[in-house]
Amino acid sequence: MMRQWLVGLFALGVPVFVSAAPACPWPAWDRFKAERVSVDGRVIDPSDERLITTSEGQSYALFFALVGNDRPAFAQVLRWTHNNLAEGDLARHLPAWLWGRDGQSQWQVLDANNASDADLWIAYSLLEAGRLWDEPAYTQLGQRVLWRIAAQTVRKLPGLGVMLLPGDYGFEDARGTRLNPSYLPLQLLERFSLVDPLWGELAANTRRLWLASSPKGFAPDWLLWTPAGELAADPQHGSAGDYDAIRVYLWVGMLAKDAPQRSELVAHYAPMATVTTRQGLPPERVEAHSGSTSGHGPTGFSAALLPLLAALPEHAAGLAAQRQRLREQPVEANAYYSQVLALFGQGWDESRYRFDPHGRLLPAWSAPCSE
Repeated sequence: MMRQWLVGLFALGVPVFVSAAPACPWPAWDRFKAERVSVDGRVIDPSDERLITTSEGQSYALFFALVGNDRPAFAQVLRWTHNNLAEGDLARHLPAWLWGRDGQSQWQVLDANNASDADLWIAYSLLEAGRLWDEPAYTQLGQRVLWRIAAQTVRKLPGLGVMLLPGDYGFEDARGTRLNPSYLPLQLLERFSLVDPLWGELAANTRRLWLASSPKGFAPDWLLWTPAGELAADPQHGSAGDYDAIRVYLWVGMLAKDAPQRSELVAHYAPMATVTTRQGLPPERVEAHSGSTSGHGPTGFSAALLPLLAALPEHAAGLAAQRQRLREQPVEANAYYSQVLALFGQGWDESRYRFDPHGRLLPAWSAPCSE
């Protein structure tokens, strides 16, 4: 089995590390690996009885492995993704978004459509792994994935310009184009602009889209961009924002201080920090158009809001309260999504990584991190 694993990685053209240890221990990442990642590199979501794996989970694991300087885990997760989600060729096929056990107990791809946010994180992690670890094979593969995303999933929308669809198909009809703001981390788009100017244009359009779609300072999960070049409520989810939208505040909070429009974006989304500070817990659900809130979000929401709260000095009490909540109520072992939000948010809060103004990753093991 080990020999097959090595041969497979060499065929993929990526380096193999079988005994290297991370330079900087990251206990939360080690726990996630032990609880959620199989020995062959599959991130398992136990909340679904099919024991699913998503391209999102694989993409996040690649990023966390890079932040943790964990080369063996990076290679394992990449190999599993390449072999099982990308038809054995990640350079030619964007990964299927859903894999698991079907009704006949067969393990296979359950939905072959791609998820463009996962595609972005995979391309980003490969490009940054190539740069930070000086591994040209990763860089080359990242460029191939990025080119394929642009070729398959980018469209030019009326009145907006180039934009990334959530997947190759299923998001366009006569009513317009459905978009997901949380699928568009600005850090990643800015990093890609160093490879192709197309992504810089897409980053500028994303900033416009974020600001326009959250008039009360609360992000929606989904929205509709009409053929007339206007925003409208999503036909399936309306203007609600909850488990997808929480990532918009996370991406905004983690922007470098001198990233384009960072101050404007932080101030724009400050209402989410205000509500969280006032009630002591993040809301679970917000109506983006009215600003009404309901419920209390899980602990992962608290972790996701740490960077935004830290960016707003007037919310120091809210930041302290969410840190305290996370100490007293650790994320449950089976809560896959809260776990990844915690790795992002708490990892950033612990200064394990930062992004520079151009979206390049600054892990603590490679370069000083600035607040």
